[in-house]
Amino acid sequence: MMEAKAISKQIRISPFKVRQVLSLIRGKKAGEALLILRYCPKKAARYIEKTLTSAIANADHNLGMSVDELYVVKAIADEGPTLKRWKPVSMGRAHPFNHRTCHITIVVGERQGGID
Repeated sequence: MMEAKAISKQIRISPFKVRQVLSLIRGKKAGEALLILRYCPKKAARYIEKTLTSAIANADHNLGMSVDELYVVKAIADEGPTLKRWKPVSMGRAHPFNHRTCHITIVVGERQGGID
């Protein structure tokens, strides 16, 4: 089975938030997944939509796969580098906080003779 993938690295959003949206599209047809992402109100959906569109384009252009037959084989969000920052608070103190980043990986493929 041929598969095409796309990776978006160092996206400035927590991987926990991205995984919530990825669970909505895992295993779905590519066109249906794009519709779900287009109408999902979460910020992570915009980043995932761009990555999924890139994976579909890679499958079409590089491997010559039929766009209508594609489905989401794998969709994962790994943790990227964390930016450590400080926020000033009262009485001259400072509280630490982390800006988390993530790497989004989406793999699309053609279904082999199965039932949709």
